[in-house]
Amino acid sequence: MSQETNLTRKEAIRYKLTLRECLIGDAYFYRRVAMVVVPMILQNTLSNVVGLLDNVMVGRVGTLPMSAVAIVNQLMFVFYLCVFGALSGAGIFSTQYFGKGDMGGVRSVMRIKLVVAMVICTGAILVFLTAGPVLIGNYIAADTDANTRALTMQYAKQYLHVMLFGIIPFGFTQVYASAFRESGNTKLPMVSSMIAMTVNFVFNWLLIFGMLGFPKLGVVGAAVATVISRFVEMLILVVSVHRRADRYPFIQGLYHPFTIPRELIFPVLTKTLPLFMNEFLWSLGQATLMQCYSVRGIDVIAAMNISSTISQIFNEVFISLGGAAGILIGQELGANRLVNARRTSWRIAALGTACTVLLGACLFTVAPLFPRIYNTEAEIRLLASSFIRVVALCMPIHSFANVAYFTMRSGGKTLVTFIFDSCFAWIVSIPAAFLLSRFTGLPSLSIFICVSVLDLLKCVFGFILMRRGVWVKNLVEEV
Repeated sequence: MSQETNLTRKEAIRYKLTLRECLIGDAYFYRRVAMVVVPMILQNTLSNVVGLLDNVMVGRVGTLPMSAVAIVNQLMFVFYLCVFGALSGAGIFSTQYFGKGDMGGVRSVMRIKLVVAMVICTGAILVFLTAGPVLIGNYIAADTDANTRALTMQYAKQYLHVMLFGIIPFGFTQVYASAFRESGNTKLPMVSSMIAMTVNFVFNWLLIFGMLGFPKLGVVGAAVATVISRFVEMLILVVSVHRRADRYPFIQGLYHPFTIPRELIFPVLTKTLPLFMNEFLWSLGQATLMQCYSVRGIDVIAAMNISSTISQIFNEVFISLGGAAGILIGQELGANRLVNARRTSWRIAALGTACTVLLGACLFTVAPLFPRIYNTEAEIRLLASSFIRVVALCMPIHSFANVAYFTMRSGGKTLVTFIFDSCFAWIVSIPAAFLLSRFTGLPSLSIFICVSVLDLLKCVFGFILMRRGVWVKNLVEEV
């Protein structure tokens, strides 16, 4: 290991890794991955299970409320990913500072995160207040009858206006949680998230259906429950951290004095802005894809909502492995263990692909069972199970592409990830969906299959970039 640490960047890239080194790790490697990824999988899976239960509860109210909530959540998804992207850009430095052991650097990066997060949250509130109805209207097919359109719009606006109150606490939570994840400490964010999810589920049950004397609020109750859980999660995480600041040195003196070294601002922003734009354009691309599918009718939105909610539970394994790849590879790069960073990237890619082959087979088998728990039409349940099976078959493709993306990002190749992710969506996926939905008579399922299979091109591109080692770079050493 010490010899590998002393290699130059060019020597580390030329260092020949055996096939066994790339595919199979030792016990220490799997322990490190497990320590980071297991809490993330538990947290995200439980979050998605609660999301599924929330979805089912809203679905019990009716198909139109469920579709309205799905539309608003798709719009909110753009905001969520903007925050994730901006914080991830700064997190590239934070992760490498943790690997280097520089807590002052971590603290400075966290201050930048706080400023960036609050700017994005304020901007999102203004956009949703001024353009919310127009954005919602784009998802309601033109041939929808006037009564259905009016009801869907009413449910969506009610849900959106309440959800806006949870935007600021969401931003604070993500700043603190991202700092912990980048340090490899994922337990506290997991605990706070689990408590918040429990609160969300309980208040959903109370407020959607009016249980135990609470008012029966329907979709508004679902939004109120989510906002309450946002504040609970923020308070648990922030208060717990500051009460035990001696255990977390990067928190000490975070707000006083609130200073950021000038020499750090430009390097961080040059990595943050491309990732912010990438997540914004990619999430906007996903919203546009949904809009392309929605021209086939409101039933397609309901079916895709069911499919995405259920599929996300299974997808969390490879999504969390991608996040773990960014953390572990970033720490190796920050510690200047460049060869080990390359080795880690290939091992996590192999692990993720193997896991998703097994999970995809399981999901494909049980796909028809999940939609049955929804109180909706048989045609929607059948279409949803078909969407789920397509997702199951494509899981290994998405897994490898996800690890390749986080590998590029860990080395600061944000322009490459921008091309790899959002440019691919807008140049390949969205034009394909737009053309097929507008100029052919293909059903929504066939369009979804065609667009999903196109991600094979991302895997080829990602494989080439990983192999060339363009991402192998110690950023904090340069700063």
